[in-house]
Amino acid sequence: MLKEYRTIKEIVGPLMLVEQVSNVKYDELVEVEQANGEIRQGRVLEINGSNALVQLFESSQGLHIATAKARFLGKGTQLAVSPDILGRVFDGMGRPIDDGPEIIPEKRLDINGTPINPAARDYPSEFIQTGISAIDGLNTLVRGQKLPVFSGSGLPHAALAAQIARQAQVLGTDSEFAVVFAAVGITYEEADFFISDFRKTGAIDRAVLFMNLANDPAIERISTPRMALTAAEYLAYDLGMHVLVIITDITNYAEALREVSAARKEVPGRRGYPGYMYTDLATMYERAGRIKGRAGSITQIPILTMPEDDKTHPIPDLTGYITEGQIILSRQLYKKGITPPIDVLPSLSRLKDKGIGKQKTREDHADTMNQLFSAYARGKEAKELAVILGDAALTDVDKLYAEFADRFEKEYVSQGYDANRGIEDTLNLGWELLRILPKSELKRIRDEFFTKYYDTADQEK
Repeated sequence: MLKEYRTIKEIVGPLMLVEQVSNVKYDELVEVEQANGEIRQGRVLEINGSNALVQLFESSQGLHIATAKARFLGKGTQLAVSPDILGRVFDGMGRPIDDGPEIIPEKRLDINGTPINPAARDYPSEFIQTGISAIDGLNTLVRGQKLPVFSGSGLPHAALAAQIARQAQVLGTDSEFAVVFAAVGITYEEADFFISDFRKTGAIDRAVLFMNLANDPAIERISTPRMALTAAEYLAYDLGMHVLVIITDITNYAEALREVSAARKEVPGRRGYPGYMYTDLATMYERAGRIKGRAGSITQIPILTMPEDDKTHPIPDLTGYITEGQIILSRQLYKKGITPPIDVLPSLSRLKDKGIGKQKTREDHADTMNQLFSAYARGKEAKELAVILGDAALTDVDKLYAEFADRFEKEYVSQGYDANRGIEDTLNLGWELLRILPKSELKRIRDEFFTKYYDTADQEK
């Protein structure tokens, strides 16, 4: 029997105080029924003795507390799942918004999930091809990894997210591959871009989309990524699929976390964010991974915009501690017309060496990757020297490095948002650019690869 209370004391904005409650739990779902039968939903934010603080999922406007009653449902937020969720679009609370039928659930799962036993985790080791050279060639994504994208306001992270979702695949396996895409706190325009891009390219057939709009309640914004991860866990561990989870924008999520924390009158931490934000982010990021004995896996690409392009801001700072690297978008490259504007030097994938090499990508991958990093860094130094002292100050070799840096940005990093490069194409393009430099400068490549790839680059082109 569900507990009902007519002891709603006050409502301030989205917060509602219900007095004289018993056996009510934190995070429990609440229905508020008005005299006319209208029902609004919320969840318990805080328990203080016999008082429950409830946050409504929708506006409290027009709610009459004298005649309304609160019904506590005895359960947390759940997501209805079945194989039919593939190809569907849901709102931030898991309700279909694509005019399709309701999901007939095989099961209902708590969106907070259960932690993976560390001893049961399998080490990430399989290459995921995104079709983007700056990621595949230099900051390789590995199945089961969490690799965030650090962007800035106005940079094209939305186009990059759509491209990764459209192109990503695990090579050399028969297992099915699915994408779970969660858009958190986005505008109608962005939502329309994502949905139409997925439909136009046919990527929606293997995808599940969760759309939380900027005008939706903050509490829904906190649930959206967890809805997506719950769907991913079902697809990965129940249906044995490889699942790529893309969440954009984590910054909007953290702002909602701060808003709810302020509403609860909690003591703020750095820049007003709650002190438990590290733990809260970890509860999402750590749901990525592989489990021994299970065919499926969850790979995560959270995308966040750095306020004022500041890498030391709490959101990118804490994200960097929890995840395994970062892909950084550069405003400077964006102004040059490089698409996608991935700044490869400060970007890092800590597991890249586990997913490359013979029988994964190609035997020369590690050597060419190290050499491209080195040559690009030297080329950028040469260009900076030329700005200060003029071209006359550069040696002939320095000029070759400067040419390499320019061509590397224009041909390797910049490929547009529609080009889908296979790993062979990416590696061959790397060799083509390395041929700008004399062999004597390529000190990071083993001799056996010169004959096989350096001298035959023209034929493989």
